[in-house]
Amino acid sequence: MVKRSEGRMRRIALVMVATVAAVVLLFSYRTSTSGSGVGTAGAPPGIVKPVLTGPGTAQPTPPATASAGATDSGILTVNGTTVDNGYGPVQVQVQISSGRIVDATTLALPRDGHSERINSYAVPQLREEVLRAQSAHVDAISGATDTSMAYTRSLQAALDAAHLGS
Repeated sequence: MVKRSEGRMRRIALVMVATVAAVVLLFSYRTSTSGSGVGTAGAPPGIVKPVLTGPGTAQPTPPATASAGATDSGILTVNGTTVDNGYGPVQVQVQISSGRIVDATTLALPRDGHSERINSYAVPQLREEVLRAQSAHVDAISGATDTSMAYTRSLQAALDAAHLGS
């Protein structure tokens, strides 16, 4: 009788350990391996959330625009739309030469202390990934999902305005 009870206890313990392991693996799985869909969560394609500019006021986000006179040096500079990531505005500027992304810089980022700490490590990684991938289809930075999504949405708008696509 005691051996049967010990066998059940071992099976229960084994099932519990297996369940915990499965949950840990599930939460650590990276879902964005191809980059598809990054930057589109929270709004349908082509829709950009309005940027809050003051208490109770919202203004539509201006469309991405190419900078005037940018073709003199052979580099096209395009500003992406301003995207609200829930903590503040994010706007990316991209520079393109011969159909290749040569630089991506941020024109606007949230300024609160928490966001500044996140942006200090996330934005350089996003820039590096964009230059490597030559598109806005990059993985979100762990711990900076909102910033990553807003960054890639603004960048994609700039690439679309430059007719570079994705």
